[in-house]
Amino acid sequence: METAPAPAAAPDLQTVTTLDELREVVPEPHRSLWEKDIGRIDESARTFIEASPFVLLATSGPDGTCDVTPRGDPAGSVLVLDEHTLVIADRRGNRRLDAFRNILDNPHVGLLFVIPGRSDTVRVNGTAQLVREAPFFDRLTVQGVRPVLAVVVTVEELFLHCAKAFLRAGLWEPGSWPDPASVPSVGQMAKAMKNLDVAAEDIDAALAHDAEHHRY
Repeated sequence: METAPAPAAAPDLQTVTTLDELREVVPEPHRSLWEKDIGRIDESARTFIEASPFVLLATSGPDGTCDVTPRGDPAGSVLVLDEHTLVIADRRGNRRLDAFRNILDNPHVGLLFVIPGRSDTVRVNGTAQLVREAPFFDRLTVQGVRPVLAVVVTVEELFLHCAKAFLRAGLWEPGSWPDPASVPSVGQMAKAMKNLDVAAEDIDAALAHDAEHHRY
């Protein structure tokens, strides 16, 4: 019988396991950076959030596993109800409900609001609840479609995040973007990952049609 190959030797990792060890590598920041959290939605943050068409929603399950999902809508679709409450509508998706299942078990969430062309972002941490009906649902209607669920977030922390990551990535600089042809398409990736017996081009065409005609 053919024996399985031995596992490759683990690299010589110098791990960091305590806060003291971490601070040996990265010193404490200036006090002003610790105090950047304002704990509420002020008028400037409200303007930023209402101008953002894209937000990343981070959740974690009871076992500690994590999930980050993108949420996109026309600017102004995220409702700011007051200094401590904002609402994100749920839109048509794959119905896995990864983030929502996490919220039911662990309401703590993190949000990252992005505006195209802007390298700074607004970060929000707080607790979330799922709502199936409320007086503000009519205001969440987009292209004639009223959502059946929304995420209501109680804001506990809010602060700006510096632009360095976006600048290093050249995120808004077309000259730094990779050639699309050099990266596998969604159809190619799905076919490879799942060993599907269907042409990658057909998968791409079906996904493009669904995205265009069933956005909401």
